[in-house]
Amino acid sequence: MRLDEFDDSVNVEDQRGSSFGLGGTGGRIGCGGIVIALIGWLVFGINPVQMLGSMQGSDQGAQTSQIGQPSRAGGTTARESCNVNAYSHESCNALSSLNHTWQPLFEKAGIAYAAPKLVFYSQQGRSGCGAAESAMGPFYCPADQGIYIDTDFYDQMAQQLGAKGEFAREYVIAHEYGHHVQNLLGLSDKVRNLQESRPSQANALSVRLELQADCYAGVWAAKNGDRIDPGDIQSGLNAAH
Repeated sequence: MRLDEFDDSVNVEDQRGSSFGLGGTGGRIGCGGIVIALIGWLVFGINPVQMLGSMQGSDQGAQTSQIGQPSRAGGTTARESCNVNAYSHESCNALSSLNHTWQPLFEKAGIAYAAPKLVFYSQQGRSGCGAAESAMGPFYCPADQGIYIDTDFYDQMAQQLGAKGEFAREYVIAHEYGHHVQNLLGLSDKVRNLQESRPSQANALSVRLELQADCYAGVWAAKNGDRIDPGDIQSGLNAAH
């Protein structure tokens, strides 16, 4: 996918090179968990709702309060952070493109818009929703409107899922941005309220929220269709599945 260089619209926080005490994750499931659950459904016929439930339980049991070691260094400014490596640069380009895609849509609809921040971390970090751990995969935190990613996930995605190429990596950012859109529209709060009132449907509602975020990622791809290269769509599908 041929994206323009990122601009001043990107809000970046870099936690690489910092040490954090790891607290609870609040029962969150990152993008990596959703990907695995969907593969289990599509390939093996395993109910994704049941798989997500078991993953959520094991995630909560693995919470720790140990102090981690400093990870590799990041940047001190947005431009430095975006140029730490090629993956960081691609992520910032995707964020900039997403900002320029969604802001006009919100303005046209008369809905207040605020751009999310992109938070880089290595192995472990801290979010407004609790600990950020690389094992969780990329995730969105509504409490601080942050998209959190350890860019090592891109290598894991290529090796384990066969999702290679720039578009597959940019799609990951677009999916998490989709959760930001849900948050701005108040959909995330509505789902959380439903989960509290209907606990037996909590995991099913989480799956639907993830699928809608995929749909919003597709909106971004459609709005930038003239920038998509042959093979990009299959690459994005590999990232989604």
